[in-house]
Amino acid sequence: MGDKILVEILFFAGFMATLGCITAVILTVIRNRRPAIKPGSLDEMALRLARIEQAVDATAVEVERISEGQRFTTKLLVEKGHQSPAESARAKVITPH
Repeated sequence: MGDKILVEILFFAGFMATLGCITAVILTVIRNRRPAIKPGSLDEMALRLARIEQAVDATAVEVERISEGQRFTTKLLVEKGHQSPAESARAKVITPH
């Protein structure tokens, strides 16, 4: 009984080692198939990166402009909230429907 278990354990260990070696060979072949980066593509990537950088900068400027408008609007609303009731009544416009 002990010899049979030993044979099964050794067979299992050999089978797993074989699967590991096959996996390593497959991964090595896949890594070697990848195309190398061409020098021309590096220039293209640099141009694309520059365009992305310009787009991010333009977006940052627009966000800053929007936030400045928000601060200005908030300031106006706060100042309007401190008016006397007579001033705020004059500011309302009633239109007929």
